[in-house]
Amino acid sequence: MLHLAMLDGTLPVGASMWKMAQPWWEFVLRALVVYGFLLITLRLTGKRQVGQLAPFDLVLLLVLSNAVQNSMNAGDNTVAAGFILVLTLLAVNGFMGWITWRSKRAEILVEGRPQILVHNGVPDEVLLATERITRHELMAAVRQAGLSDLADVRVAILETNGRINVIAKMAEKA
Repeated sequence: MLHLAMLDGTLPVGASMWKMAQPWWEFVLRALVVYGFLLITLRLTGKRQVGQLAPFDLVLLLVLSNAVQNSMNAGDNTVAAGFILVLTLLAVNGFMGWITWRSKRAEILVEGRPQILVHNGVPDEVLLATERITRHELMAAVRQAGLSDLADVRVAILETNGRINVIAKMAEKA
């Protein structure tokens, strides 16, 4: 049996990068739990949080990643633990992409449905409040579509990725 420990009990240079303090499966389990928790909490915060990152939203995401780091690695900063966590997160993310591609129900559960914010020039104030979209943000999307007035909007849709798509009313035929 190969022993990495030296006579004084220390590990040779570089060996500590690979000797994990926890079993490999615990890192996988921790990554899955944290991924699921973040997916649910970010989904509950609404589409706006994902699609339109204001500076404070970006700061929140950075702080979230730092906050969950220790819950995933259990204080183990070895390269091996990092590799296991990365592979687990990539695998679960790939699986979620595949499952939402295969199942409409899963797609709706994970990503939600597009929401109509404006219909024939009339904004849905309740939905705007629910999704925490300000009038300024709505009008910015309208202007980006080349319009200047809500009356010219046939429909404005909050997509599942957080973007607002605006479709203009057609010009009246003479």
